[in-house]
Amino acid sequence: MKIRIITKKFTLTDDVREWVEKKLAKFDKFFSEDTEATVALMSTKIGERVEVTIYRNGSIFRSEIADKDYKCALDTAMENIERQIRKNRTRLEKKLYVKKEAFENETIPETEEELSVVKTKKFEMRAMTVDEAILQMNLLQHSFYMFLNSETGIYNVVYQRADGGYGVIEPLE
Repeated sequence: MKIRIITKKFTLTDDVREWVEKKLAKFDKFFSEDTEATVALMSTKIGERVEVTIYRNGSIFRSEIADKDYKCALDTAMENIERQIRKNRTRLEKKLYVKKEAFENETIPETEEELSVVKTKKFEMRAMTVDEAILQMNLLQHSFYMFLNSETGIYNVVYQRADGGYGVIEPLE
């Protein structure tokens, strides 16, 4: 697995780098060598925040945890990602995102929940700016809103982040 470590207001020492690489080696049983992982270590006023993102064949496994210590946060983030993998293992094996051998010695079968669409909405999408989309999202009291970006002519999604800010999702061209 290719690991990239990003820091923000956090001092990255060789010990920390080795510890992170050792911890992520746990996922080698699930993923092949060409899988990319990004670990972001950030120091905040209330503690440390760790974001772990694993990219594999167009799928993204992600967990973001804040804790008083980066080691605890990383452990929790890794548990979350492993839970995501185990919960969806049949689907992931079919798509070949995860090595099938990783589950050969599995002792506790975890049930997969059935994916079902419970509601479909159709509505007219008019072109608008990002600011207009955020306003519309807030008026609807939703946490995200899909719109046609009038500046680019491409469909985008605006969403409210956990830190209170806003984000925009744009497709690659």
